[in-house]
Amino acid sequence: MFLGQYSHTVDDKGRLTIPSRFRADLEGGVVITRGLDGCLWAYPRSEWDRQVEAINALPTTTNAAARNFVRFFFSNASDSVPDRQGRVLIPQNLRDYAAITSETVVVGVNNRVEIWNPERWAEVFNKVEADPDAMMSQLQDMGISL
Repeated sequence: MFLGQYSHTVDDKGRLTIPSRFRADLEGGVVITRGLDGCLWAYPRSEWDRQVEAINALPTTTNAAARNFVRFFFSNASDSVPDRQGRVLIPQNLRDYAAITSETVVVGVNNRVEIWNPERWAEVFNKVEADPDAMMSQLQDMGISL
């Protein structure tokens, strides 16, 4: 399980040093793709394989939204294995999408890691923090009570 948030930098070659707490879970390989909120999603290889199984069950033959999601999810995916220093390469197209230049916020989100531009992360986090009642109401509408 991935937890916490960490400030890290991307070097001139586009490599991100993975937070030390996440390295053991990612040493077998990591797949990075576009997230849905302007960030990047990084999955350990084993979790990526589980996501692929779920996506393969989508009705892509008959549902345009499913086809478009599959295109979005896979066409920008990049897989790699962290190097000895715990770094992974983030391709330029993914850095451009997430507006990542050098500073990042790396966030543990249960089964994946999110990689954020610090300003975008602050916007998302501050929005939730400013109105927690709205978030709780939306969760209750989904049948979730904490």
